[in-house]
Amino acid sequence: MPFTEICVYQVKPQKVDEFETLMLEVKSFLEKQEGLLLLRFTKREYHIDLEQIKEGLPPPKLTRIVKALSICFIGSLTRKKIMELHKKTFMIVIGNLSKSA
Repeated sequence: MPFTEICVYQVKPQKVDEFETLMLEVKSFLEKQEGLLLLRFTKREYHIDLEQIKEGLPPPKLTRIVKALSICFIGSLTRKKIMELHKKTFMIVIGNLSKSA
């Protein structure tokens, strides 16, 4: 039975480049692991305006980052062991970001 995890990270504007570099390292590490079904990283670049969506128009693009940028990780893994490995990896990433703050 697959495990799917969705993580949303709020990243300070001055830490975005560092966070993205760490996520590339994590991505290359996780892609080598047995049992990985899906791995996606996305960055929020649009403001959700329901009125525009109802009218069939695309959402407006974000022009500035006020407090933090939302970065989302979506991963599906086939075994619980792999999920535990994934969690350890993200604890390392979070630890690295905390030390550099």
